[in-house]
Amino acid sequence: MSDDAARWREERRAAAAAHADALARRQRAESAQASALIAAFVEEARAAGPPPVELRARTYDGRSQVRTRVRGWYLRRNETVGIDTEGRFYVLSAPGGLLARLRPAELEPSDPPLVLGLGGKDGETLDLAVALDRLREQRR
Repeated sequence: MSDDAARWREERRAAAAAHADALARRQRAESAQASALIAAFVEEARAAGPPPVELRARTYDGRSQVRTRVRGWYLRRNETVGIDTEGRFYVLSAPGGLLARLRPAELEPSDPPLVLGLGGKDGETLDLAVALDRLREQRR
């Protein structure tokens, strides 16, 4: 292998690493902005509503919903994502089966996005700020 080829590969590897680092920084910054929007909403909702509800998760096959231990608000009308009363963001999906009918599904919070559904297969996106404004409208 020539020195030029090795140098080119190393430059490409470094460029890819720099690109990945920049993407991760941008995602962290967006998640921090989204977390701040959610925290402000939760504070307002505690004082003036709307009241939280028990969130349910869809099974992976999408055919049914299962109980969770999470109380909060749905962010999308199709009830696929939500936030809890502590401001944590959840994708509301869980395995189905017999255990799902017997006990609540365990959900793990994830980093909130500024745009809900971005990159999803249905192509339907919604700005987090718009979703939170819709929830605010429910108290009126």
